[in-house]
Amino acid sequence: MADEPHLQAKRPVSASLAGPYGHPFHPILVTVPIGAWVTSLVFDIASHVVDRPGFLTQSSQWLIAVGGIGAVLAALVGFLDLCAIPAGTRAFRTALVHMTLNLLVTAAYAVNFLWRHGTYTDGESVGPGQLALAAASVAVLGVSGFLGGKLAYRYGVRVADENTQAEGYTPGGNTRNARPDA
Repeated sequence: MADEPHLQAKRPVSASLAGPYGHPFHPILVTVPIGAWVTSLVFDIASHVVDRPGFLTQSSQWLIAVGGIGAVLAALVGFLDLCAIPAGTRAFRTALVHMTLNLLVTAAYAVNFLWRHGTYTDGESVGPGQLALAAASVAVLGVSGFLGGKLAYRYGVRVADENTQAEGYTPGGNTRNARPDA
């Protein structure tokens, strides 16, 4: 039964690094870059609305850096999850596209960070090029997030199997059939 491809993708390659069975770390870690980068885009837009945009411009650059650090951590753990997916499957191909898009977004934000570095010393708004790059990056991030959701919710990558999930719907919390590693 453990040789079935869909069950293999539910098991962590390394529980200490990728999270235990049914509790993967990757979905938790991706909230850092997503939140930081979306907020940086909001700050970029807001820098064109306020009278003194310097604090927004600086904050946006810091958020891009925080998102980059979070993206590297999420990518390391996500790669471990990728290793659990059998090659040649639809789930594996989806995971490769998901990973590629995330690497492109991370690279785009690294470019955006370097582009901004030392540019805004007079407290001015973010330039149109940097704003466009940030907006395009968030759009690609959204597509990648959709694919990540497909991996978890449609293909069940790193999600507990249906028997384990059914325990949550058993009246009285019966755990007789609980998995020993859950």
